[in-house]
Amino acid sequence: MPLITLACHVGVGPEVSGEALVTDDNFSARYDLDRIAGIFSRPQHKLAGQSYVDRIMVFNTAKGGVASAWMLNEMVSRGVAPKAILFNRVNPILAQGAALADMAMCDRFEDGDVTQLIRTGDRVTVRPAQGLVEIERA
Repeated sequence: MPLITLACHVGVGPEVSGEALVTDDNFSARYDLDRIAGIFSRPQHKLAGQSYVDRIMVFNTAKGGVASAWMLNEMVSRGVAPKAILFNRVNPILAQGAALADMAMCDRFEDGDVTQLIRTGDRVTVRPAQGLVEIERA
């Protein structure tokens, strides 16, 4: 399988690999998720009913503020968290939440809309310190 490498803004968190879960929808840890069951619970969200646990989540942008940020840390502490979150553009509060949670997060992809560049099911490696994301097509 060919390896596709995307350059992005230097992110936060550790290097991780996993299966992508992609939507052009936006993301709020507070309003979109059932953080106990590990699924998207808001019926209007495009990923409603799907598990986010141990996935590389890919979104357009972040919604919400400080509550969404601390919820990332709470999800990691309970073992019901994604491995990474990638955005076209993230807000500073959610980026700080990812740093607190030691969760991989990157944004601002040079090659275009990340929700179009990565597909659900792709195997993705996120290297935040290098500002790189590698994709193996599913």
